[in-house]
Amino acid sequence: MSSTRNPDHWRSSSSRLLGLYCILFVAWSSLLLGVMYWRISDYLNDLTESGLQQRAHLFMSFEGPALDDALRDSQRFDLHQVYTYGLFDNRGLPMAGPLTAIPEGLPLDGNSHPVDGWTLANGRHENGGSALGVATRDGRSLVFVRQNGKLMAVNSIILDALLWGVCLTIIPGLVGWHLLRRRPLKRIQQIEAVTNRIVAGDLSQRLPVSDRRDEIDRLSSIVNAMLERIEQLMTEVKGVCDSIAHDLRTPLTRLRAHLYRMRVGLDELNPHADPLDKALAETDMLMARFAALLRVSELESHQRRSAFDEVDIADLLQELHQFYLPLAEEKQQLLELQVDPKIGPLRGDRELLFEALANLLSNALQFTPAQGRILLRAVDDHGVPRVDVIDNGPGIPPKDRTLIYQRFFRGSSAGQGPGFGLGLSIVAAIAGLHGYRVRAGTAPGGGAWMSIRCATDGLP
Repeated sequence: MSSTRNPDHWRSSSSRLLGLYCILFVAWSSLLLGVMYWRISDYLNDLTESGLQQRAHLFMSFEGPALDDALRDSQRFDLHQVYTYGLFDNRGLPMAGPLTAIPEGLPLDGNSHPVDGWTLANGRHENGGSALGVATRDGRSLVFVRQNGKLMAVNSIILDALLWGVCLTIIPGLVGWHLLRRRPLKRIQQIEAVTNRIVAGDLSQRLPVSDRRDEIDRLSSIVNAMLERIEQLMTEVKGVCDSIAHDLRTPLTRLRAHLYRMRVGLDELNPHADPLDKALAETDMLMARFAALLRVSELESHQRRSAFDEVDIADLLQELHQFYLPLAEEKQQLLELQVDPKIGPLRGDRELLFEALANLLSNALQFTPAQGRILLRAVDDHGVPRVDVIDNGPGIPPKDRTLIYQRFFRGSSAGQGPGFGLGLSIVAAIAGLHGYRVRAGTAPGGGAWMSIRCATDGLP
């Protein structure tokens, strides 16, 4: 019954909404930071290109030894070594500067051009970047090169800062997601616990409503109003049925007494004796039916829960087996008993549990043919005791399995046999009183398989 005892947290709506929000937040944050990184990188690139242009125009105003001194001073004060230079004669041979050769294909037009690489005086080869070449006033060639490695280092610092910002944003977001999704799930578990008690038959229960008055509280209030109306209608209907059954018992008792006195005054050869015997039998049947109705109403009122105590299921089934074994032998049926030794005691009303299981065994004995087999067993069903009554009779059609617990319902397999159609109603009422679940199915070899799963999660 429970769906949130061991929940899959990703299936809750709050987890999905918060997860979707986190995904959108991360996506938009990544997009924003990506744009910022691209704009900053583009700005730095433009800035260095502009610096390359300004440096070239500045040194074009020098010539001779003054140009050599200015270039050396510029290189000495370039702490980050973003730029490097080379001074070449009119034949392209190096005269000064770290560059050993003019980058291949570089025109001396005073504009920046991308180059594949260059070689420095220390033998190191650099790949990528941009270069600018100009002709000096004294006929030499001056080449400036911008090293992308230094710019990429700056970009890397910016990227690291952005990534740290994303991480420091995502981690608190995930922590908040984990904490925020727990509150709605906890409220749903509280609602489920109350709902289990309502399903078990306690219509006096109401869903919890907090002071927040959010959408869950509004839904709970609507359901509570509906439950209040249902409880009122059910009480009125039950009251009418119980009053009718109770009020008719007195006139039926009087009627039976009159019929009995009339029958006692007649001998066996009197022609009126047989009709009076039939009338007495019908009256007894009516009185038994009304008694069963009152019994169901008594069980559904949940007034006997205060008398619950520990019940030894093995001892109870052993008593049932001994009680019904002579009847099974009389009908030439095999009644077997199997009890799992791992099953512990139950908490409930022993007399009521005996009555419920007796009804199931009575049905099995009634519908199982001679030489048939009936199995009464108790097994451990994932830590919960379950009692099964299995026979190889005609079974219960699937279309009747949801109707057999209704009052006066008699399935197609019952035919014209004895009974009022109240036996399984009493079983369902006793199971509901204990918070148990009754199931009807088909036995492996055909026949009916009735089981009572003794899980008390629905009890308050």
